[in-house]
Amino acid sequence: MTLRQLLLSTWDWNLLLIAGCIAALFFYAILCKLKFSGKSVFFINGVVLFFVALDSPISFLAKGTLFSAHMIQHLLLVLMIPPLLLLGLPAPSHRPILSLASWIKHPLAAWVSGAGAMWFWHIPAICDAAASNEFIHTLQTFSLLFLGILFWRPIVGPHIEERLSSLTGILYLFTACIACTLLGIWISFSTLSVCPVFMRPEDPSVSPLIQGWGLTPALDQQIGGLLMWVPTCLVYLGAILFLLYRFYRQPGKVVSFPSKEKRKK
Repeated sequence: MTLRQLLLSTWDWNLLLIAGCIAALFFYAILCKLKFSGKSVFFINGVVLFFVALDSPISFLAKGTLFSAHMIQHLLLVLMIPPLLLLGLPAPSHRPILSLASWIKHPLAAWVSGAGAMWFWHIPAICDAAASNEFIHTLQTFSLLFLGILFWRPIVGPHIEERLSSLTGILYLFTACIACTLLGIWISFSTLSVCPVFMRPEDPSVSPLIQGWGLTPALDQQIGGLLMWVPTCLVYLGAILFLLYRFYRQPGKVVSFPSKEKRKK
């Protein structure tokens, strides 16, 4: 199989997934009362990315072939798709939108949801089962999406009054970056296979292509660890910069510097 054949032939075109994405866009249109705005671009892109994550060659390779593809899929489900969906939601006029139990809405529970999801699904036995069992893989997919939404809700949720303050949000994101960095370091430098199924790719037709890239299972795992480490923290850094911008743009916020006379004293 050539790279071109891989890119063209491994799209799944799952009718159930396509129907689900169309249904999400349909209900979003109803929620917006057909009055689309610039925010709608976020939601639409979130749905498109969800389709790409589950239907494209990324999904094909993530099922027991390439650990790095598996990691890309996870990062899309936890870091990219949830904030896009949340940013695209219209400002709610009533409480039922994303109304959750108070303990689930607590920032600590939200933080553990996002950071804990990545650690939990990379326990070797669980990671192995999710990559080789379709039911567990589906459970993993939707749990990552749901837990990612819980994680990003205190930062970009539709209820502005329930968002964390800018400075607290920065601490929230910075500590999440540390948690993902530690996981990325462990994966990159672990001498044991984090997900054993990727040591023996399930589809033999793809193996010659991967070998032609010079991509060994060990190198593939290292790339996956770096993906968890570097791009993840870049996403968090972008969100932190946004919160800093929001903090200094607050009404009445004045940043003053000491005068020359005060500095001399």
